[in-house]
Amino acid sequence: MRRLLPALLLPSLLTGALAACGDAEEARSAMTVRVLVRDINIRPAGVECAGTGPYTHFHNRAPFQVVDAAGRTLAEGALSPGRSVATFAEDLEVTRVPTYCEFAVPVDLAARDAYRLVVDGHPPVDLTPNDSEGPALVAVVPS
Repeated sequence: MRRLLPALLLPSLLTGALAACGDAEEARSAMTVRVLVRDINIRPAGVECAGTGPYTHFHNRAPFQVVDAAGRTLAEGALSPGRSVATFAEDLEVTRVPTYCEFAVPVDLAARDAYRLVVDGHPPVDLTPNDSEGPALVAVVPS
């Protein structure tokens, strides 16, 4: 019986070890999450900014999570400072212009069909793939 017990347990142990190898971390891709907060503030383009009005939760160091459609967290961190971008391409010939506040944070994400951004516990914002400036997921708030 002593020799039979190890022979019976060995296949179970090998199966468990192989299953653990199958749980290896998913391949991830580097990309940028870019969020344009349309707060239409009057300020110089290219300066540090944060969301205003109902978007004050978009600010430097605000906690964020990128989640999949099922709500599983794929990446998390803190927002970097926003940068103001001109609302219009037209040169208004003044230093202070209507702007939006853009946030860009690098993340490494596993491939999913859908991604959402949660900032500081607020309702999630849908992210859309966009490769116009390199691999990115983008959102415009409000959409």
